[in-house]
Amino acid sequence: MRKQRFSALLSRVGQCVCLLALLAACGRPAPTEKKADGKAARQGDSLVITDEVRLPCTPVKQQGHSSLCWIYAMLATIETEHLVQGDSVNLSPVYLTRQYLSTEAEAYYFAQGKGRLSQRGMAPMTLHLIGRYGVQPYDYYHAHQNVNMNVLWRRVGKLARTAATRRMGVETYRRQLDDLLDQELGFMPRYVHMLGAEYTNGEFGRSVCLADEWVALTSFTHHPYGTRFQLEVPDNVMDDTFLNVPLDTLMAIIDRSLGNGHPVCWEGDISEEGFSFQKGFGRLKEEGDAARRQREFESFQTTDDHCMVLVGLARDNAGRRYYLAKNSWGTGNRFGGYMYLSEDYVRLKTICIVAHHDQL
Repeated sequence: MRKQRFSALLSRVGQCVCLLALLAACGRPAPTEKKADGKAARQGDSLVITDEVRLPCTPVKQQGHSSLCWIYAMLATIETEHLVQGDSVNLSPVYLTRQYLSTEAEAYYFAQGKGRLSQRGMAPMTLHLIGRYGVQPYDYYHAHQNVNMNVLWRRVGKLARTAATRRMGVETYRRQLDDLLDQELGFMPRYVHMLGAEYTNGEFGRSVCLADEWVALTSFTHHPYGTRFQLEVPDNVMDDTFLNVPLDTLMAIIDRSLGNGHPVCWEGDISEEGFSFQKGFGRLKEEGDAARRQREFESFQTTDDHCMVLVGLARDNAGRRYYLAKNSWGTGNRFGGYMYLSEDYVRLKTICIVAHHDQL
C-alpha cells in the first residue's frame, strides 16, 4: 500500500511539472550553453547541419521573464524583411510592450480589477499595435533588458485595482501609471529622428510596415480551405482571422517565402520531447499529415506555445530538411540563439504563420 501511494504521488508530481512547463514555455529564461562558431556547417548531436538559405537578421534579443514572444518574433520578421531589401531596421519590443500594457491596464481599471492582465497574444496582434501606436527603433527604447515583465505586470495590476477602489479618477490613474512605467522602462521618446527628418511613432511605423503587407495563415480541416476563420486558441484575444489552406500549400508558402528572401513568422507547439533550446533542435520521429495535425489540435496535444521567425532552410548529412528559426531567448545555446526545426516538426506542430503577401 505504501508503494502504491508513493507511485501515485510521483505520478501527480510528474503531471504538475509537465503542466508548469507548458504554462511557462514562451516566457522561460534561456539556459546557458556554449555557442557555435557561426559557420554554415554545424555539429548537432550526430548530425551535421548545412544552411542552404540564411537570411540576414538583427542581433538575437532576450524576452526575459515574459510571454511576449509574439511581439519579438513579429518585429524580428519585419526587421529581416527590411534587411533583405538593404534597409537597416532594428525595432523596439519594449515600446509595443508598454503600449499594450497601458491599453490592457486601462481596461482593467474600468473593470475595477476584475479578470486579469495577460501578456499572451499572437503575431497578428503585433501588426494591430503597430497600426495603432506606430513603432520605435531599438536604440531609442530598450530598457526591458533589466526588467522582469511578470513583476511589472503585477505592479500595474495592483495600481489599477487600487486606483479603481479609491475612485481616484482615470486621469490621476493614467499619470500614476506613466510615472511607474517611466521609472521601470525609461522615458518614451515622442519622435523618431532619422536621416535628418523627424517622424512621429505612427509615421515611422507606417514606413516599416504597411497595413496589408502581411497575411496570417493556418491549416486545419474543421473549417473549409480557402476561407478565413477565427483560430480557436486562447491566445487569439483579438479574434484575428486566418486564411485556411491545405497543409502542402502552407509548407509551399514557407519554402517559397524563404527561397525568395522573405522571412516567415511561425507560431506553434514546443512541448514535444524533440524540442530543445539547449540542443538547438525541434525534431519529431513521426511524419506529420493533415489528419494527424487535426487530431492533435483537437486533443490539445498541439497547442499555441511559442512564436519565432523562420529565416533559413537547411539539410543534415542524411538529407533531411530543416527550417532555421531565430528565437528570442538570448544567445545561450549552441547556435547562438537560433534553432533548427525539422520539416516533420513544422508540418505537424505549426499553429499558424504570418507570411509576406507577395508570396501567396
